[in-house]
Amino acid sequence: MGNLAPVYVFATLDTKLEEANFLAEAMRGEGVPAVLIDVGTLNPPMAEPGIDRKTVASFHPDGVDAVLGLNDRGAAVTAMSRALRSFMVDAYRAGRCSGAIGLGGTGGTAMIATAMRGLPIGFPKLMVSTVASGDTSSYIGTSDITMMFSVVDVAGLNRVSRQIYRNAAAAIAGMARLEARDNDSQRAVGMTMFGVTTPCVTAVRETLEKDGLDILVFHATGVGGRAMEELAGSNMLDGVIDVTTTEVADEVVGGVFACGPARFDVMLERRMPYVLSLGALDMVNFGPVDSVPEKFRNRKLHVHNSSVTLMRTNVEENIAFAQWIARKLNAHPESGFTLLIPEGGVSELDKPGNPFHDVEADQALFTEIEKAVIQGPNRKIVRYPHHINDPAFAAALVAEFNNITR
Repeated sequence: MGNLAPVYVFATLDTKLEEANFLAEAMRGEGVPAVLIDVGTLNPPMAEPGIDRKTVASFHPDGVDAVLGLNDRGAAVTAMSRALRSFMVDAYRAGRCSGAIGLGGTGGTAMIATAMRGLPIGFPKLMVSTVASGDTSSYIGTSDITMMFSVVDVAGLNRVSRQIYRNAAAAIAGMARLEARDNDSQRAVGMTMFGVTTPCVTAVRETLEKDGLDILVFHATGVGGRAMEELAGSNMLDGVIDVTTTEVADEVVGGVFACGPARFDVMLERRMPYVLSLGALDMVNFGPVDSVPEKFRNRKLHVHNSSVTLMRTNVEENIAFAQWIARKLNAHPESGFTLLIPEGGVSELDKPGNPFHDVEADQALFTEIEKAVIQGPNRKIVRYPHHINDPAFAAALVAEFNNITR
């Protein structure tokens, strides 16, 4: 392991020096070099770290004083997190570290984990935290940070904490070794799927896998779309087939699987091969049926299961979806894409005879998106007379994707 760059150990060394030192020594016992980095903001560190807080703070866009010149702890922690994010990204790009591990309570976790989200998917990152047993979504976001519950507070060494830190050291050491020898050269393609578009996505996936592509499927639940775009932004995807854009419906109407304001941006900004469709825009997702907002109680509802209730979208909402998507596509006039319209329906529930079949609502979506999107030689919308789950539509998606990647 002589060629392995060190793993960076992040902690506030005015309060967590003993624990961070123990963790670093345990990593060295695993044969992995470790460097202690101080991210404290108020009191001086109890010992000199491998990299001091002033060095980290210098990565803040407004300089060291914007981090270490503050008397308010909350503001200082937020500023240090911003500096730390830039510090981590710079170290990763320069190849100075092979992994990142942090120790902390609520404040330390918020600071360090937020900064870790700037590191690309796949790069080893682990957070030993007192809050790792609860809802960690606000700390992790769409990153692949591994959260390890500290069980006891990060406050001294004892029979429990020593074992937790040994386990953490072994875990990050193993990740760093694996990351160093990863050499996956397959082209990777991201796809979005919902249960109601599964036949289509499965057919496309199986076809492209036979052609040697690595297909990554994401559940279109809001966080799923953001995770796919996180990978695209980390250069881990070579193209996207965005079959299931249902998250837009929840964003516009107020469902539980909203995509957020940045949906579509990264694929268009990076000008990657991009094929998309209108999968599951016939529905908005809510929780249990009694959680559906009062104003929607008289709409056409379908209980998918005890935790998910679907609402059929109407003409006005589908026009709004088309306009939302068009604004995104039109904001990047130099980026190419192919948008496929499945005239036979956009989900399994939208087949003739099924609960959400509504020709008028579908046609409003199709007509408006053709009208609103600026088209050109490499920016086209194509109608197909198939249902989205028809094998012929899956074949069309594959053909269009192959056309723009040749």
